[in-house]
Parts: sequence; structure tokens; C-alpha cells
Amino acid sequence: MHLSNLPGVPGQEDAVRDFVLAELEGLADDVRVDALGNVIATRNGEGKKGKRERVMVSAHMDEIGFLVRFIDDKGFVRVQALGGFDTRNLFARDVTVHARGGALPGIMTPGGKPIHISSAEERKKIPEVKEFFIDLGLDAEEVKRRVRVGDMVTLDHMARRVGSLVCGKAMDDRASVFMLLEVLRHFRKTPPKHDLIAVFSVQEEVGLRGAITAAYGVEPTVGIGLDVTLAVDTPGVSPDEAVTRMGEGIGIKVFDSSMISTRSLVDEFYDLAEANGIRAQMEVLGQGGTDGAAIQRSRAGVPTLTLSLPTRYIHSVVESVHVDDLRSGVDLLVAYLG
Repeated sequence: MHLSNLPGVPGQEDAVRDFVLAELEGLADDVRVDALGNVIATRNGEGKKGKRERVMVSAHMDEIGFLVRFIDDKGFVRVQALGGFDTRNLFARDVTVHARGGALPGIMTPGGKPIHISSAEERKKIPEVKEFFIDLGLDAEEVKRRVRVGDMVTLDHMARRVGSLVCGKAMDDRASVFMLLEVLRHFRKTPPKHDLIAVFSVQEEVGLRGAITAAYGVEPTVGIGLDVTLAVDTPGVSPDEAVTRMGEGIGIKVFDSSMISTRSLVDEFYDLAEANGIRAQMEVLGQGGTDGAAIQRSRAGVPTLTLSLPTRYIHSVVESVHVDDLRSGVDLLVAYLG
């Protein structure tokens, strides 16, 4: 849960990277940070060097958030979105502006009238991100002194357990970061059969940027993306639109709008899950993309699939994952690599 609470919008993943680097102590044969800020940890396999695969598994460290783009004459802060937002989830939100002199608490809400004095038509309107502002409770001069364009803004919400769910602001994709660290912990003493190149990538939410450069640099022979996917198994949605269902296992991605998984890998992972009694479900997602797409398209192409963690309420502060699905994801990766 601590991972979810850390701030880290695209391009400013420093706190998450520091946490990952500390957790990697003793888990890999080599750990480095590349020019873009990706953490790349390699655990050498035990097979003959010429015969073992180089398996790149990528989970992104960044979360959706904002940058300061403008401060008006009254001291209200306007923002640039980093990632996709449903603005219906942004009304009256606690936020933090991460200024160079220290974090500043703020309130983000759209411009306009409160319900008491607005018309019925005005209350139906769904605002755009550009209409939102942040109130820091400070006069304009102090805001302009302490805040500058480009400062990171994150939504505030502390992760917590809700029954069998883990709920927080950045399960996308910190839950996958957790899974990848758990896989490395499994191979702490006994090496995998293939070389495992664990990439904790940056800037996924703005175009899979970290995974693109990492894949070019490490030259994998097999790629695996780790990310969340929709679990719309909730009221108001028909069963055929659920994509995945909570508690029914890790998703094996067949298709999303950024990639079609390599069919032989899909079949191999499905068979592995069945043979090892690991719960898994097939996933077809109409829109969206993952680091898997970046790996698949690197250089001359790489056989790739994505393992997807079913998640309710994606791109909100209450993204929720099931503990059993987390375990299924770790178990399936271990079965493939081990």
C-alpha cells in the first residue's frame, strides 16, 4: 500500500524510483538507472547462455496526475493533465502541489457556481480539465513565489484494505510494480531458467515512453508487460462489457488498442495456468495500451504479451485490486520463468 501512496507523475517518478531501488537490494545481479529514469534490474538465469531467453518484464512507476501550467492574478493554479481523466471524479479533490520549497496542500475543483445558485442546465455540465483550478489558500504573491510552472500535482488519497481489495490512488501501476518485486524475491536464492530483465518504467501514462527506450537498450527476446485492466463487474454494466472480473485470476491479454499479444505466448501462459492450478482469465480490451506494446514494436519486433491485473474504478483515487489476483499474477510469472 505504501507504493500507492508515493507521488510520481510522468517525468517525476523520483520517490517511486528511490523506493524500488531500496527494495531491489540483494534481489538482482545488476541494477541500473538509464538516461530516461527507468530502473533496470537483471537476474541472470541458470541455463546455458546461448539457449536461455532474455525476458523483459515491465511495470510502470508513474501515475496519472498534473503539472502546474499557469498561475492567475488571484493565485489560483491551472493544471496540465498527465494521463487520461474522467473529470466527474475530480470535483472537490484534495491535492498536493510538490513545489521546490516543500509540498503545498490544495483543493482542486472546476470553475463555476455552487449548486445553491446554479441552474439545472449548469449542474448537468461535465467540465473539461482546463476548467479546473487549485486553491492553495494563499495570496497570489506567495503562490507565485513558492510555485512555478512545471511543478508536480498529485491527488491525495491514502491506500487501504476494503475486504479482499487493496484500494488506492495509483494501483495503476504500482500494484504491478509490487508483483514484479515479489517475482524477484522468489528468485533471490534460486535463479530463474531464463534471464529476467525487470524494468520499472517511467512515463507510461503519456505514451509508453520509458518502455520504448528500455526495450531498445536491453534487447529482449521475449517481452511481458505488467499492467492493470478494467474489471467492470459492477452495477450498471452488462456482463459482456466487464472485460475481466475481480477474484477470477490474472488476465492474459489477447488484444487492446495498442497491441495483439503473440498467440504462442498467450497459449503457453494459458496452458501454464491450467497445469499449475493458477486462476487466470482471457482479456480483450477495446481501448488502452501497456508497456507490452512498446516492447513488441522495438527493433525488429519481440514476441510479447501482457499480464493484466483486474482493477475496478481505474483512473480514480479508489482504484481497487483483489489480493487473490495479485497472487495469481506472481504465481504465473514464476511458473513461466522458473
